[in-house]
Amino acid sequence: MKEQPIKYNMNTRILIVDDDPAIRESMHEYLEMEGFHADTLSSSEEAINFLKLNKIDIVITDIMMLGMNGLELTDIIKKKFDTDVIVMTGYSAEHSYEEAISKGASDFIFKPIRFEELHLRLRRVAKERQIAKERDQILEKLKKLAITDGLTKLYNSRYFYKQLDLEIDRLNRYNHSLSLLLIDIDHFKKYNDTYGHLEGDKVLTRMGQIIKSCLRRMDTAHRYGGEEFTVILPETACDEAAFVAERIRESIEDERFSPAAGKEIQITVSVGVTEYQSDERISVFVQRADKALYKSKDNGRNCLSCLPEKSLTAKKAT
Repeated sequence: MKEQPIKYNMNTRILIVDDDPAIRESMHEYLEMEGFHADTLSSSEEAINFLKLNKIDIVITDIMMLGMNGLELTDIIKKKFDTDVIVMTGYSAEHSYEEAISKGASDFIFKPIRFEELHLRLRRVAKERQIAKERDQILEKLKKLAITDGLTKLYNSRYFYKQLDLEIDRLNRYNHSLSLLLIDIDHFKKYNDTYGHLEGDKVLTRMGQIIKSCLRRMDTAHRYGGEEFTVILPETACDEAAFVAERIRESIEDERFSPAAGKEIQITVSVGVTEYQSDERISVFVQRADKALYKSKDNGRNCLSCLPEKSLTAKKAT
């Protein structure tokens, strides 16, 4: 039974670098016949310029070439490009397998080239490249899951403290302002108890979307826990942060939810606003935002409060 072609061959781009035109042409013809997309060049210098403009998966390069040799080319490729390298050399050459691997080569093959052997080595390198790419994608997804709340798609509380620490460090270096919002959904337990957790989850999801829509790219929103959200506002003083908080509060107040047939429910939030004070601990900063939030609750909810008090303290919805 004839072996089925490897699927990844059709998507694998090869660059052959050799100053011998006969070798370039014969390898190019063979690889194209086997389903690879192959390009050829005669020098390392040409290869570097070509790689700057083209996405190449695997470079096959001779070691002995005029100008920059293949090992020097391999070293540059591994430092600057996401490309694997297979190096070629003659049996009598002084360069070793260990030397090629130390430069970052993925494999090593002797001249004269046996095309069947070259094909096997290309398949192995291409397969390992594919596996590495899939692994990196999985790791990136896991990293994102570790810092993201699954329901709202906002950052989670674990990432909140890391981000806050980074912003405080940046504030200390550049002498910028930094403000924090703490947002709590009013009477959310009653909503959950009345309409069920699935409907409550819909509210939380929509809250995340609304909050995010009111922010700049440099701001970060987090689900702090339960029905509480935090927003970090870099380069923002307390008065400016209060305007952001009011925009969020109004946007949420304008939203309507339909947890049951014939029901249209308005959801409101209470917000605490505060600005970082020089050299204070993160815990003190967050606690002050929490105190501002509870001041809003004491003032009747659906409002915002600033600590230290500012001109927009406890702005009540009309």
